[in-house]
Amino acid sequence: MLKSFFILCSGADQTILNQCSNGEQNKYAGIGATVFFTALMASIAAGFALHMVFDNTILAIIFGLIWGLLIFNLDRFIVSTIKKRGSFLDEFLQVIPRLILAVIIAIVISKPLELKIFEKEINQVLLEQRNDLTLANQTQIANQFHPEIEALQKQISNLKSEITTKETEVNTLYNTYISEAEGTAGTKKLGKGPVYQEKRDKHDAALAELQQLKTNYAEKIAMLETQISNLKSDFHKEVDASQPIIDNFGGLMARVTALNTLPWLPSFFIFLLFLCIETAPIFSKLLSPKGEYDYKLEDEETAIKSWVEQQVNQRQLIVSTDAIINNKIYNDISEEDELYQYKKKKARELMQLQADAFYQKQKRFL
Repeated sequence: MLKSFFILCSGADQTILNQCSNGEQNKYAGIGATVFFTALMASIAAGFALHMVFDNTILAIIFGLIWGLLIFNLDRFIVSTIKKRGSFLDEFLQVIPRLILAVIIAIVISKPLELKIFEKEINQVLLEQRNDLTLANQTQIANQFHPEIEALQKQISNLKSEITTKETEVNTLYNTYISEAEGTAGTKKLGKGPVYQEKRDKHDAALAELQQLKTNYAEKIAMLETQISNLKSDFHKEVDASQPIIDNFGGLMARVTALNTLPWLPSFFIFLLFLCIETAPIFSKLLSPKGEYDYKLEDEETAIKSWVEQQVNQRQLIVSTDAIINNKIYNDISEEDELYQYKKKKARELMQLQADAFYQKQKRFL
């Protein structure tokens, strides 16, 4: 039963193959087994790829089965349409399109399995890429907020600078009137005279201005710091909102790209493995000598071809012969006097009717 199933997978004509030797049947059973297991591997690979994309097991199983059946049908068609012609060059030219198709199928089958085999290495590459994307995302968002934050911080710095300048001025005035009182500067008279009082009043006025300046600027600085705090909060919100997108970075295309960053040799050998599996049925038929099944199949096809050509030739001869006979008959009839007199009589009657009709028409007009 298993042998019959694999023969069915090979696409061979079972009626003809049943008349062949057991060795010939085993050869096509082996070809069919290769076709079947290639389709099975394709089904597993497609199911894994779809599960990786949509994370849905049921959908992945259904699509994997459909994809496996598609590959099975393609492989079966490729193998069943290769005909042994007795010339290796003719046979090789015949299978070139099928080999190209086999290479494409091998790539499609091997790629998802490569993603699974090198999953840990790919995850490491994706982690590094996510980190790079996170930093790049934060930098990009920061570029939107930093100019405004820096402008506000500059305003705060200017306000604080004005306060510092005013404090320096007040401290200078303080030292001036203290030095005047001590007699170490100014008039150099010890005690609190008129000059001292003048300098003290000037210091007190500047100190009052400083206190008022601090009060006024404290409100402005607090407002500016609130704006900076809000902008930083908005910045963190933007980062938090975009981070899930980066965390979900790891779909099929991203994994294939990450796979391409890994050393190519292991992936290449896996591809060669599936290429060998995919092309094995083709080369087994191409390299095997013309067997009993091939001769019997050729006999069946040539018999039908000969019969069809014979029927076509017979119909062509019938048509050409009938045309020759008809031409000869009409030539003989054209020489008979009786037919000439009859057609002459009818022509005379027709011309008379035409003349009468023309006369009646002209009479109505007049």
